[in-house]
Amino acid sequence: MAFQPAAVEASPDPRVYLSEKEEQDAYVPENYHLPNETTPNLETYMYYAKIQRDREALSAKNDAEGSHWGGLISRTFKRSPESDVASAYSDGKNAAPSSEEGGGALVTAGEYRAASGALRTATWGSVFYLITTDILGPYSTPWAFQQVGYGPGVACFFVFGIMAAYSGFLLWWMFLKLDSDRYPVKSFGDLAHRIYGRWFRHVCNILQSIQLVFNVGIIILVNGQSLSQMAKFRLCFSVCNVVWTLAGMILGQIRTLQKFGNIANLAIWLNIITMIMTMASVANSAPNYTAIAFNGPVITQAINVQAFQSQLNGIMQIVFSYGGAMIFVEFMAEMRRPMDFWKAMVYSQVFIFIVYMFFGLFVYSYQGQYVVNPANQGISAYGLQTATNAISLVSGLIAAALYGNIGVKVIYNNILVEIFNFPQLTVTRGKYYFAISVVVYWSIAFVIGSAVPQISNISALVAAVCIFQFSYTFPPFMILGYCMQVDAIKGDGEFDINNPHAPRVDTWRDLSRWERAFFTNLNNAFFNVWNFILTLACLSCAILSSYSAIKAIVTVFQTAGSPTSFGCRSPLDTSG
Repeated sequence: MAFQPAAVEASPDPRVYLSEKEEQDAYVPENYHLPNETTPNLETYMYYAKIQRDREALSAKNDAEGSHWGGLISRTFKRSPESDVASAYSDGKNAAPSSEEGGGALVTAGEYRAASGALRTATWGSVFYLITTDILGPYSTPWAFQQVGYGPGVACFFVFGIMAAYSGFLLWWMFLKLDSDRYPVKSFGDLAHRIYGRWFRHVCNILQSIQLVFNVGIIILVNGQSLSQMAKFRLCFSVCNVVWTLAGMILGQIRTLQKFGNIANLAIWLNIITMIMTMASVANSAPNYTAIAFNGPVITQAINVQAFQSQLNGIMQIVFSYGGAMIFVEFMAEMRRPMDFWKAMVYSQVFIFIVYMFFGLFVYSYQGQYVVNPANQGISAYGLQTATNAISLVSGLIAAALYGNIGVKVIYNNILVEIFNFPQLTVTRGKYYFAISVVVYWSIAFVIGSAVPQISNISALVAAVCIFQFSYTFPPFMILGYCMQVDAIKGDGEFDINNPHAPRVDTWRDLSRWERAFFTNLNNAFFNVWNFILTLACLSCAILSSYSAIKAIVTVFQTAGSPTSFGCRSPLDTSG
């Protein structure tokens, strides 16, 4: 289970040349109103999006006409200086006033992408790296196979991979139809707002905030386990968690993530080293028998027949592996040519399916029922175990600081500023409130990690409640709303950009508009039914998985000898 958002890109990051205020100004909140103070409708977004895509297609054609093989490779995996200049010029024209001049200061798109390693004006090659490193990682996949066995594990990896790719294609299609320079789509919430309105944006922002704070709590828990292993369980487990909470509170005071630059790029290489060391160790040494309360020889199974809730918790770890859809929109917003996103998405899903599943199968084959989540903590040799734990501590703290920074800003700007009229982050009072918010945020994360010292079960709960929605439930639900609105528009008058609301002949309060939405296009009708059924199926699965995770948490607490909330005994210490 990895939470390390990191970039793999050798070219310079333009963020290092921006001040905090400039970075905020370059990505101001979207203005959801036209000059006459009316809200843009779907037709307006589609109108400007078509202009934007035509411009990008022309640019791609011009580049292709003057390209050669060396230039093609360079453009695939690096940013071009021309695109950087164009991007800077565009940002300069479109930047709105900062909070000091009366504008807003939401979490910047640049900072959000920094948290997941994204680069401005990215190409599909760099986005491929970003998707494969930002997805929550392979370290829980061995435990997933231990819960369900070889057959169901491989089948779930395949099915969830196909459905994740389908959701990715839907998000990509809707982004192309609704994003433009004039009305940029900068986040999942922005895309949700354009289809269903403000209420759905709030739902996405709330789930995003919950996922981020729980991610930080889980990282505190993982790091606490690592430190307790390194100390041979002589240090109180709650104290181990406090150490990393205090470290996060200090690092979290950095307001702009451009200062994490090189450190964040290091995290992915640390993860790769940990994976290699873990596989080398499990192949040449016995499992860590002290971490799991089992006896007997290593046993692997084609199908692990056990309680359904335990199997669901294992399957939710696979959801973590494909859990990057929440920031797919942010990746596309950073791309010089968003039309190429499908390439990065397809290759990354294939990569995750092969590499992550191989890691899970490899470790499970050698350790069987003794698999630990995360996998590197199942190494029996103390020296190698300590080395991987030390590496994980560094990469985990980087990840926690990045996720925590963004999580604080999402909550601060969407709740404290928007609802309670707190000052913006770029003014002096806002910076003081931000510092206090960081302390409160990390305190909440500490409570989450220490109150439920069960990595597998709490991560399954987060996957079911939050990650599953962004990766599987929301995309078909959103494409359903988009297609219905597009079909309903076909009965309206000719669109006039100067008076975009005039062509509407009815509203959604009228039965006639619903009839057009459902029956104008027979092919779309079948497509809409498919997505409606898929939405309900995904929602049902998420609810059932949430119940299973909660039930498992309660069961563990009721089991004699299990770790207690805010206790001193490490979850890995089974000595009693």
